[in-house]
Parts: sequence; C-alpha cells; structure tokens
Amino acid sequence: MFFVESAKWNRLDLKGFYPKGTKDELEYYSQQFNSIELNDTFYRNFPGLQFEKWKEKTPDGFKFFPKLGQEISHGKRLKDVEEVVNSYIENFSNLEEKLGTIFVQLNSNFSPKNFEVLKYFAESWPKNIPLAIEARHKDWFAFKKKSQKLSQLLEDYNIANVLVDTAGRRDMVHNRLTNNEAFIRFVGANHPLDYNRLDEWVLKLREWVNAGLENVHFFIHQNAEKESHLLATHFIKNINAEFGLDIKISNQ
Repeated sequence: MFFVESAKWNRLDLKGFYPKGTKDELEYYSQQFNSIELNDTFYRNFPGLQFEKWKEKTPDGFKFFPKLGQEISHGKRLKDVEEVVNSYIENFSNLEEKLGTIFVQLNSNFSPKNFEVLKYFAESWPKNIPLAIEARHKDWFAFKKKSQKLSQLLEDYNIANVLVDTAGRRDMVHNRLTNNEAFIRFVGANHPLDYNRLDEWVLKLREWVNAGLENVHFFIHQNAEKESHLLATHFIKNINAEFGLDIKISNQ
C-alpha cells in the first residue's frame, strides 16, 4: 500500500495550498491527500483527546505517521524511556485504524557506540506496533560492518530502516530495507531537479515492488517549505500511472 505526502498541514508550511475561507486545515488537507508524516509530535506529547479529534476530522483510509518526541530520542537518548514511550503510544492509539508506522529520529550524535542502547530499545518496543528508525550519525553508514549490524538489528525486530533523500547527506539514502516497508523521507532543495529526483524514485520503487515490497510510505519535505504539495502531486500522478493506483491527488 502506498501512502504519500508531507510532514505538516498548517498554512505557514503549505503556502498557497489552502483556498481562501478554509476553516479547518486538517479537514481540507485530508481530502486532498491520504496521509501525513506527523512531525509536531516530535516537539510535544499531545493528549489522547487531540488524536481522537484529528481522527474524527479525516476520512476513512487516511493515515497518520507520528514521530516520537525529542525527549525520547534527544533528551534521554533512548535510555530509561519506557514510561514516556508508553505515554506516547497510549496517546497515539487514539488514532485507532488511522495510526500508521511510528518513527524515531535518532540524534545526529547517536553513533554506533550506542548500539547496545538502541538494541535494548528495539527489544523493548511492542511487537504489535510498527516502528521505523532513522539513524543519522555518519558512522552508521561509513563502515560496512556497522551498517550491517544496524540493518540486522532492525531486521531481527521487524523495524523499518528509514531512508532519507536529502542534499548533502547522500549516505542516508542507503537503500537498505529491513522489512516489507519502505519508509522514505524526501527533502527537496527548492530546485527544479527535485522533480527529476522524484521520477528516479518511481523507478526504484518499481524495482522493489517487483521484488515483493508491499508497503511504501513516502513523505515529501523541502528545505524551505513552499511547494511541497506540488512535488507530492507530481509524484502521486507518476505513482498512479506506474502502478495502476488511484491515490488521491490534490486539486491545487
């Protein structure tokens, strides 16, 4: 199943997207696209009632992919986080069938030296809740044995290995899948070549789907959020044509 879109739904980040007079941004957004990478949860543990309200505003089939809070990944650095992780999960669970894969973005200085901490976190994660992990320290990718060790850990616990396609960090678009989910975070450079990069992803996904990949979660950002919805619309049109799908396409 394909889910495609951006990280936020507010007006400041999607300039020119909302028609004049739009009263509820999430309600309108969810009528245009089928998912959201929920970055706001990185900064705040919203109460369960808020997730319940968001769920009620969105149509059937819509999915939220929330990021675990920075207090877990950056503050406590995955240590002694059972209580706060359970709090996030409990609140996220109010999304019910609209809850997609939860993901954690490791601190950029969380290196392979912290492998045992990461291993304990992976072991402790509830097996019935999909998780994706984004490693950012360069040493996870610079050394083959360390990369293999990370990939094996994620594979052992059925955790998706987040791929990040962004300028200046080409090591993070490592193309190492660790389960039947491609969790891809695409960061545009506010350049026309962003469209070419997205076209290349269609070809790569065709290759993976032919090999048996079933779940694609693709989220589009920009270094300066201006027209990420236009990039998403371009990408979805190509995905629909390539795979014979009918994913929602924005009318903007």
